[in-house]
Amino acid sequence: MKHVLTSSSSVMPAISTLDVAATGTATGTATNAATRRRVDPRLILSLAAVYVFWSSTYLAIRFAIAELPPLLMAGGRYAIAGLVMLAIARRRGAAWPSAGQWLRVVPIGALLFLCGNGFVVIGEATVSSGGAAVVCATMPLWTGVWAALGGERPSWRDWVSLAIGFVGVLVLMGGPSLQGRPLHLALIVLSPMCWALATVLARRQSGAWRIGASMSAAMQMMTGGATLLVAGLIDGERLPAHASATSWLAVGYLAVFGSLIGFTAYNWLIRNTRPVVATSYAYVNPVLAVLLGAAISGEPLGITTLIANALIVGAIALALIPRTTRT
Repeated sequence: MKHVLTSSSSVMPAISTLDVAATGTATGTATNAATRRRVDPRLILSLAAVYVFWSSTYLAIRFAIAELPPLLMAGGRYAIAGLVMLAIARRRGAAWPSAGQWLRVVPIGALLFLCGNGFVVIGEATVSSGGAAVVCATMPLWTGVWAALGGERPSWRDWVSLAIGFVGVLVLMGGPSLQGRPLHLALIVLSPMCWALATVLARRQSGAWRIGASMSAAMQMMTGGATLLVAGLIDGERLPAHASATSWLAVGYLAVFGSLIGFTAYNWLIRNTRPVVATSYAYVNPVLAVLLGAAISGEPLGITTLIANALIVGAIALALIPRTTRT
C-alpha cells in the first residue's frame, strides 16, 4: 500500500508539500523556499463517509431489527456488501485471494462484525440508538490501550485529544438515558473493545496480507458476515415470512452506505492515517446519532448535546492538526 507521507513513528494524514521557487522579476522579490500544505481529498471524503453514514446506521439498525432477526440481518447485510465489493475488486484486476489469506482475515472479520457490530445489533433491541452510539464512542480509547499494550507509543497530543473527546462523551451521557436489559448493555460495552482490537490488528497485519484495500474490505465483510449468519442460525433465528418495506429499506441502506461505502472509507483511513484520526468518527457519531434519533424516532435529546458537541469537535480538531517537522 502506498502511503502519501510517513514519519519515523507513524503514518501521517495524506499531506503533501509544494516547494515554490523564486522566478521572474515581474513580481519583485519572490519567496525562495515557501511551503504550502494540501490536505488529501481522499482523507476528507473518507472522514465524511464514516462520520455521516456510520452515524445514521444506529437508527437504521433500530428500523431493521424491528421485524428482522438481528444476527441474520447483519450477516446478510455484510455478506451481500462483501460479495459486491469482491466483484468490483476482481473487475479492477485484483487477484483471487489464497486460502492462507482468507484464513488470516477471518479473525479480523469476526472481531469487527460478529463482536463489534453483532453485539450492537443485539443490544439495540432494548437500548436506544443514541445510547448505543454514546457507548461505542469509547472505541478510540480502547484503540489507544490496545496499541500501547502492543508496544506503540501514541503522542501526548493523541492522548489529550482522546481525553477531551471522552469527556465530551461523558457529558453527552447526561442527555439520552442508557436504559435496557443488563445483557444488552454489557454487549454494547464490549462492542467498541472488540472493534478497537480488530482495528489495531488490521493496521499491523495489512502489509503481510498482500492484498489491496478493496479486496481486504471485501474479505473482512464476507468472513464477518459468514460468522454472523452461522451465529444467527445456531441461535435459532429465522427470517419472517413477511416484513415491512421499512425494515428491508433499512437493510439496503446499511448494506450500501454503512457497509460498502463506509467500511471502504474506514479501511483506507486505518491504512493511511494515525489510529486517533482513523477512529475519530467515534466522537462525531454520538452527536449525530443522538440528533437523528431525536428528530426521526423521537428518542430523548438533552441540552447537554451542545456542550458535548463543542468538546468533541475540539478533540477531533486537535487530532487532525498535521504534525510539522523542523528543517
